[in-house]
Amino acid sequence: MQQETRITKERIGVLIGKKGITKREIEEKTKTVILVDSEEGLVSIEGEEADGFLRAVEVVKAIARGFSPERAFRLFEDEDLYLELMELSDIADTPAKLERIRGRIIGRDGKSRSQIEDLTNTEISVYGKTVAIIGMIERVKVAREAIEMLINGVSHESVYAFLDRKKRELKQDMLNYYY
Repeated sequence: MQQETRITKERIGVLIGKKGITKREIEEKTKTVILVDSEEGLVSIEGEEADGFLRAVEVVKAIARGFSPERAFRLFEDEDLYLELMELSDIADTPAKLERIRGRIIGRDGKSRSQIEDLTNTEISVYGKTVAIIGMIERVKVAREAIEMLINGVSHESVYAFLDRKKRELKQDMLNYYY
């Protein structure tokens, strides 16, 4: 299996890591080979084992979308975690509108993004024209819904109330599942 993905020049160094350690760690954990064309910003991922290959693709995409390697490596820790990408360029047709939307998602001093992460137990990166979310599928859905609410102009307080309610519902669902 082989897949190519684009990465911005400023993220190439993060993907490779000091003395190649990040790239090498991804390759070792996933039994893949990663080739980076730093001139073109093209990353080629090759692997024989489907699970490892798919995980390597997700981790590379997570790093490309602004996650630190440590945060992206959470995808290795639990097979139930996955990466979701939201395109903001579809919604924001001007740079000013994109900046306003990014600002609403991140919030003052990162408070909004942090609240969404805490209440959904996800990791969120707002980078360029995308929002990337790492987490368990039902939690990623809730985080995505909260982000969509912010994009649509819903007040932060209403979004936090929604998240708080969803957090309680998810907790109750877990209790019902196990008991």
